[in-house]
Amino acid sequence: MRTALVTGSAGFIGSFVCERLLRDGFRVIGLDAMTDYYEVSLKQRRQSRLLQSEHFQAIEDYVETPGLLMDLFARETPDVVVHLAAQAGVRYSIENPRSYLESNIIGTFELLEAGRAYPPQHMLLASTSSAFGANTQMPYQETDKADHQMSFYAATKKATENIAHSYAHLFDLPITMFRFFTVYGPWGRPDMALFKFTKAILENKPIDVYNYGDMKRDFTYVEDLVEAIRLLIDTPPLRLAPEEAVAPGDSLSPVAPWRVVNIGNSDSVQLTDFIEAIEKATGRTAKRNLMPMQPGDVPATWADAQLLRSLTGYAPQTSVQEGVDKFVTWFREYYEV
Repeated sequence: MRTALVTGSAGFIGSFVCERLLRDGFRVIGLDAMTDYYEVSLKQRRQSRLLQSEHFQAIEDYVETPGLLMDLFARETPDVVVHLAAQAGVRYSIENPRSYLESNIIGTFELLEAGRAYPPQHMLLASTSSAFGANTQMPYQETDKADHQMSFYAATKKATENIAHSYAHLFDLPITMFRFFTVYGPWGRPDMALFKFTKAILENKPIDVYNYGDMKRDFTYVEDLVEAIRLLIDTPPLRLAPEEAVAPGDSLSPVAPWRVVNIGNSDSVQLTDFIEAIEKATGRTAKRNLMPMQPGDVPATWADAQLLRSLTGYAPQTSVQEGVDKFVTWFREYYEV
C-alpha cells in the first residue's frame, strides 16, 4: 500500500484528492491547520468524511511549523506528496500579505527540505493560473513567460514554482507543479464566486459583478481536476540526458525533473453566462450590482491543456451547467435551503 501525504487535506480540493486516493487503495496522511480564513465547520465536515476510512490519518498543524514536515517525512516516508496547503485568495493577499509569505513560501520551503532529506517518488505542488499575471495571449501555455504577477498571492505561488525547480535540479526530486483554473463544485470555498452568488441569489440579495460582467474564466469542475491530479501522480517528470532535448510544447525543465502543467477546462466562459447557469440551477433571477475591476484581478483566464492530454490522455469533460447544478444541489442540502 502506497502512502500519500496531502497537505491542505480538509480544504476544498484537498478533501476530494484524499477521497480519490483512499478509493484507489492509498494510505493517506492529511495535514491541515484548520485556519479560520473561512468557516472552520466546513473544513471539519470535510475531514469527518475522510476519517470514516481506517486508512486516513489527520494531523492538525501548520505546514510552516519548523521541523514538523521533516519529522513527518522521517516517520512516515511518503511515496507521494500532493501539496495543496496555502493561503488562497487574490484580494485577501492585499489585506494580509504576511499570511501568504508564511504559508505559501515558508510552508513550501519546509516541505521541500523534508523531501530533500527523505525523497518521495513524486512531489506534486499546487500553483495557480494567476501566475500567468499580465499575459494577454490566450489560451495560456505552460511554456509562456510568466514574469508579471498582478497580486501578492500570485507572486508567492510563482515563487514556489521557482524554488521547487531549484530543489528538483539540485537534489533530483521529481516535481510537478500544476496551475489550477477557477476550480468549483460541491464543498467549495465560501469566498469564491459560485458560493457567494448562489447564497445571495437564494437569499434574494444582490450579487457584486466585477468589471461590469466583462470577465472570462476557465471554470474547472473539482472532480475533473482531481482526475487529472490522480493521473499526474503516476507521471513523474524525468531528468533529461545531456544529449536529449525538451519536446515541443512540453514545460519539462532541461536541467531538472520538474514540469508545470495546466489543469483547466480549455474553455473561457463569460462571467454573465456563469451567472445565468446559477440562475437556471436555482430557478431564480440574480440582482446584479455592477462594479469596476478589483485590484489584483485579471479580466480573463483560459487554459491550453494540450500538455495534460499528452501526458495522461485525459481532458476535463464537465460542462459549466452540469457542474453548477451539482454545486447548487449540494448547497441546498448542506444548508437546508
